[in-house]
Amino acid sequence: MSAKRYENNAAIRRSRRVRSRIKASGRLRLSVFRSARHIYAQVIDDAKGETLVSASSLDQTIDNGGNASGAENVGKLLGERAVAAGLSVVAFDRGSYPYHGRVKALAEGARSSGLKF
Repeated sequence: MSAKRYENNAAIRRSRRVRSRIKASGRLRLSVFRSARHIYAQVIDDAKGETLVSASSLDQTIDNGGNASGAENVGKLLGERAVAAGLSVVAFDRGSYPYHGRVKALAEGARSSGLKF
């Protein structure tokens, strides 16, 4: 794929737009990546460039991350880990994914365990 076609890709434009708004807020970022079988989430400090807390459907405590209930469990696990680490306010970075289905379930799971965004 040429550089110009990469720049004009709609998914790339969406993720850059979302990420630029989040970085402008200066808050910690809850980033989500979903694949066909699994979902991954991490809280990132962009100022330091490091991951503070992470959770995924590959963790032993999660039974199935390929559906919405598994994604909600990943969100709850991430929220519990973040609250235990002293993090309470984050900005939700959905990347290029629509706020629907597994991404929405992960966000609701994180909110139910105490994260605010």
